This record gives sequence, structure tokens and C-alpha cells, in this order.
Amino acid sequence: MQPFQQLLSFDWRLLVVPSIALAATLTAAYAAKVLIIRALRRVEAPAGQTVANIVAERLGGPFWIWAVILGIYLGVEYSNLPPKNERLIGRTLEILWIISLIWIAARMTGNLIRHFGTRLRGATQVTSLTQSLAQLCVWCLGGSVLMHYLGISLVPILTALGVGGLAVALALQDTLSNLFAGFYVTMAGQMRPGDYIRLSTGEEGYVSDISWRSTAIRTLNNNMTIIPNAKLAQAIVTNFHLPQRRTAVNIIVNVAYSSDPDRVEQILLDEVSGATKDLTTLLADPAPNVRLIPGFGDSALSFTLSCYVTEFAEQFLVQHELRKRILRRFQQEGIEIPFPTRTLYVADSNKQKSLTDD
Repeated sequence: MQPFQQLLSFDWRLLVVPSIALAATLTAAYAAKVLIIRALRRVEAPAGQTVANIVAERLGGPFWIWAVILGIYLGVEYSNLPPKNERLIGRTLEILWIISLIWIAARMTGNLIRHFGTRLRGATQVTSLTQSLAQLCVWCLGGSVLMHYLGISLVPILTALGVGGLAVALALQDTLSNLFAGFYVTMAGQMRPGDYIRLSTGEEGYVSDISWRSTAIRTLNNNMTIIPNAKLAQAIVTNFHLPQRRTAVNIIVNVAYSSDPDRVEQILLDEVSGATKDLTTLLADPAPNVRLIPGFGDSALSFTLSCYVTEFAEQFLVQHELRKRILRRFQQEGIEIPFPTRTLYVADSNKQKSLTDD
């Protein structure tokens, strides 16, 4: 009954001024938030998202946290709490304010790195691993500042980490292997998000993202293949977007031995030249070429038509259209595409028998 009696005997008028201070702070914070975000979003760049827009998007949640902290602080200042309780509440609010600053700084760092990484020419492509490492650095730096503020020495913690580092490394061997492999793949720049790659084990597709553990590859069937970074670092990888995105397409065309090779070569070049006007993914420069390679087949002359497309995945539609055009043109010109043939020589069994008897 004693706590209930204390609650009834409490003078609720003492909370009027702190409540008014908290309400006034929240109201002023809401107005300030609206004005600041509107001002930031008016800043527009010629293309894409601006730094001001990134800051405006990330200030929404933390702004209210700061407003509540400020409101509680002012309410405590206008209250009649004991000095010991005021110091405890003030200390707690300061710690929460520092943590909120570290949190918003980490979030903004990750978003700003992605923003500038995708726009600066020559910059390393930004992945999830890059953002995570940058945010981790911000958290470590902010944590050291917070511990210094609380009066906690970092020396014993670093000593403990040094002693236990070997045990942690052994326990997390696979995880650390994937982490450092992903860091190496990202910094090497030989494999970037958006590149089309093929592994020696057969997997191929567009690099979607490189995280701290694995690399995601989106196949042409729009499926996602997840490859551990350690496996990716050890594999033989063909990158079809390096040193440039355009890639060569080779089409084998077989014609009868009775065909004029010069005429066949000219027809193939004409069809490719005509297709470049209709297919934007087929390039006229570098110029296409035709070679009598592999040449003399078992039943046909084999030509190789070489042309260039804008990127690896576009070759399938180009091959489809070119083969249709070549087939129609050969039919118009009377050029035969032969079937595989074999010549069989049958010996006279009676003649062989008479020769044996003699």
C-alpha cells in the first residue's frame, strides 16, 4: 500500500512545466525538420540523387531522437529532481546522443560512398562489402570516442583482443577467408558489379553484388547464384566486360563445295552490314569480316563470320537475326547448304572369293 499512497500523495503539478517544455521542444523540432528537409531537397543536381537528398533522407529518424533527448533534458532542468538523479539522467541522455550521432554518421557514410562511387570516373565500384567496411570504421571510431568519454581505457581491451585474436581467427577461419577474399576481389578491380563473368566451374552471369561472405551472380535466366568469396578467388574467371564491354561473335556457315567462295564472302558481309541498321546492339565498327576457316570440311566449305556486339548477352539475338537473314539470302542466290554425306565403296564378294581360290 505504501507505493500506492506515495503515488496518490505525489504533487502532479510538478510535471506541468517539464511536460510543457517537452511538448514545446517536439513542436519546434517538427517545424525545424520540415524546413530543413525542404531546403535540402530543393538542392538539385543535373543528374541523379544529390548529397543533399541523401542527408535529407537519413535525417528523418535521428531528428526525432535528438528532439526527444533535448525535450527530456529541458524537462529535467525545469523539474525538482534531486541533483544526483539529474546528473544520472543527463549522463544517460549524452550517451544516447553520442550513439545516435555515430549511427547516423555510419548510415550517411555508406550512402555517400555508394553515391560518389557510382559517379566518379575511374573510381572503384562500390559493393556491399565496401559499404560495410566503411560503416564498421565509423562505428569503431565512434565507439572509441564514447569509451573515452565514459573514462574507459582502451589498452586492456586491445590487450585482450590481442590474446584472444588467435582463438577467434581459428574459430572463424572460413568466415575470415571469405571476408579477405571478398576484399581482395573488390580492390583488385578485375570483377565489378554489372560485369558478365564465367567461372571455370561453369557458372556464369552478371555480378550483382560482393558482400563480406559471398558474391551474387544473376544468370541470364534471372536466377541468383551465390558463390563464396574464397571459391571465387581461387577460380579461373573470364570477364566478358574487360578490357571493354563489346565482344566478338563468331558464326560458322557451311556451303556446298560447288559454291563460289568470293560470292559467299560478299553475301555474308552484305547481310551483316544491312543488319547493323536494324539492330542497335550489332556494331558496324570494328568492321565485320569473313574467313574461310575452318575451311575444308567433310561435306562442306566452312566459313567463319565475325562481328561485334555491344556486350556479351546481346549476342544471342544478333546470331538469331543474322542466321535468318543468311538463310533467306542463300535461298535467293541458290547457294546450297549441304547435308553431311558419306561415300561408300562396296566390293564384289564373288570377285574377292575367286581371287582367294586362285
